[in-house]
Amino acid sequence: MQSVLIHTLGCKLNQLESEAIISAFIEAGFTLHDTSTGDPPSVIIINTCTVTSKADQKARRVIRKALRDYPSSLVLVTGCYAQLNQEQLKELGKDYAEERLIVLKGMDKNVLLDLPQLILKKNINHGVSRRKTKNSHQNSVVNSSFSSFQFAPERFSSHTRSFLKIQDGCGNHCTYCRIRLARGPSVSLEAQQVLSRLRILEETHAEAVLAGVNISQYSSDKSGVSSLGDLLEYLLSGTSTISLRLSSLAPDIINAPFAKILANKRIRPHFHLSIQSGSQKILEKMGRGYTPETVETATALLRRAKDDPFLACDIISGFPGETQAEFEKTHRLCQNLNFAWIHAFPYSKRPGTPAWSFPEPVQDKEITKRVEILTNLAWQGRANYVNRWLGREVDVLIEKNGSKSCRGVSENYLKLLVQHEGEVPPPGTILRCRLARNSEPNDYDAIGFVQNE
Repeated sequence: MQSVLIHTLGCKLNQLESEAIISAFIEAGFTLHDTSTGDPPSVIIINTCTVTSKADQKARRVIRKALRDYPSSLVLVTGCYAQLNQEQLKELGKDYAEERLIVLKGMDKNVLLDLPQLILKKNINHGVSRRKTKNSHQNSVVNSSFSSFQFAPERFSSHTRSFLKIQDGCGNHCTYCRIRLARGPSVSLEAQQVLSRLRILEETHAEAVLAGVNISQYSSDKSGVSSLGDLLEYLLSGTSTISLRLSSLAPDIINAPFAKILANKRIRPHFHLSIQSGSQKILEKMGRGYTPETVETATALLRRAKDDPFLACDIISGFPGETQAEFEKTHRLCQNLNFAWIHAFPYSKRPGTPAWSFPEPVQDKEITKRVEILTNLAWQGRANYVNRWLGREVDVLIEKNGSKSCRGVSENYLKLLVQHEGEVPPPGTILRCRLARNSEPNDYDAIGFVQNE
């Protein structure tokens, strides 16, 4: 029986698309590869990321390992790194049987949804000419029509939390970002299609995450839904039970009318802001288009809309020209806003971006130090947030069950170990739990005790 192995690097959008690809293979009769068998997979798919130089390095390492460890497997590489460096990645196959390595640009990734049927039709398997495989597939790529939204929910395998892609690409011109080069300008799935797909998910899921590269730029002109706020109102009115969780938001989208929409009880009290810096000077060099005061206003509106929501943010440390004084502005902003989590990233020079040639680089040692300072602040903020919620009740989505306890994520994005009695709740169940301190050294934020209705 044919089997498939997939490695996904990078963002939730890549994970979403990989799930759809895997589902397409399973529907065609493939099995997920079991590494414990010792048998090679028929097909290996590597979905790459290029957000940092480390992401590029990791992708190259995974590709080389796949070629080395599985000399009879077909290796397919796609994603953002493949979009921008297709020829460079093809070179990785020169020390092996080159015809085993196929590099698909990220814009051709949707071809992988139809590839399982092509493989079965061509009887591509061990012992069949890989040169023929390569040429046949390249023709199918040339003749394919790209659609960023072919990764529909019905393609997905069963998960407790579903992801719904509503947008792709980005219309901003941030000076450090390579992802916009790989995924192109902002495009949105028409609102009617979003609602149709959400209704499919509502039949089997309690929650859906609205995902994209920059969902703050969502716009569906044909449906008269001109903003993300309009879309949320449209989806809430067209569904009845499913809750919505939002992926990363730009601070400048959050105004009073938008915050009023977010107050709806079916929108989860968990928001992630793409901030990047608390320095006006650095924000301008980054091309971000808002101010630290915008961030302060956004967090105040979110906390007014929800009862102590989980607020997280992204920060890039060590951007060219970030002096110690500019970094301290960022650190002070994060302290004052008391985030429940901070994703602190070291700045990484990316080829093809304006910031590649910016002067005043920050030394690597100093960048590492700044990331460590922000990460320590992040852990402190998370501990403070968990402490504020101890003794309170929350809805918890069960993700993995056990005989005496389950793993779950709360509506406000806390990782919980849920204690229960009696019948074991299946994954996807929503339980009302009271939070208690977690005294064990593990990766749970708190213990959840089920409250009887």
